[in-house]
Amino acid sequence: MIAAEIPAMTPRMSIQTMRPLRAARALRELFANPDDTQQVFEIIDAMQGPALVRMRRRLQQSEQGRRLLAEQPNLIPLLSDREQLRALPDGSLGREYLAFVEAEGISADGLVEASDISRQRDEASELRWIRNWLRDSHDLWHAVLGYEGDLIGEAALLAFSHYQTRNIGVGIIATMAWFKIGRVTERQLGARDVIFDGRRRSKGSAWFLDVPWHRWLARPVDEVRRDLGVERLARYRPVRSHEVNVSFVA
Repeated sequence: MIAAEIPAMTPRMSIQTMRPLRAARALRELFANPDDTQQVFEIIDAMQGPALVRMRRRLQQSEQGRRLLAEQPNLIPLLSDREQLRALPDGSLGREYLAFVEAEGISADGLVEASDISRQRDEASELRWIRNWLRDSHDLWHAVLGYEGDLIGEAALLAFSHYQTRNIGVGIIATMAWFKIGRVTERQLGARDVIFDGRRRSKGSAWFLDVPWHRWLARPVDEVRRDLGVERLARYRPVRSHEVNVSFVA
């Protein structure tokens, strides 16, 4: 469903950033418990490949990207301050984000905790920042695109993210979710169509990595969507993890 475009890798890069056995174990754990967000980060990290390096190279090619790499802004303090978010204008990106995380009962700090796994200690600071920037802006992507935090919404956003990041681990999770969620949900829900549409939408949108999210929170969300080429919100019937069984043994 989602064909990973795997660029050439040097032997050193493939050894350090491709750990398929670790990814396979985490994938099994994830589908045994789809709410175990830590396993998502395990898979993404284990199958990182050259994705971060390629994203840094692309950021370096634009003025906005170079500014972000130089400033390395931190989204967590901004997204964690709910009183400040609540004080933003109605219809702003920040208010849309706040509505999403409150409806889902999650927080920006929760993703930080879930991603607290072993990293390469010699990883360049720019690569660490890109990794964190992707993690911390994840729920802003939800708010902009209209995906809820259910199984279908998360899978569709991963399909969207795979095209944006070219991370092989993200593509693996999205592909497995497309297969398994489609198998255990009713055909009329169109779960597989929604997930695959996430990739189609990504092809037609701007690159979300070089968006100055920290400066855009007060902007009208409709204006943000327009500038990013998001022509429509996702429309589907959410499916929560307690409603279906997507484990490998099912």
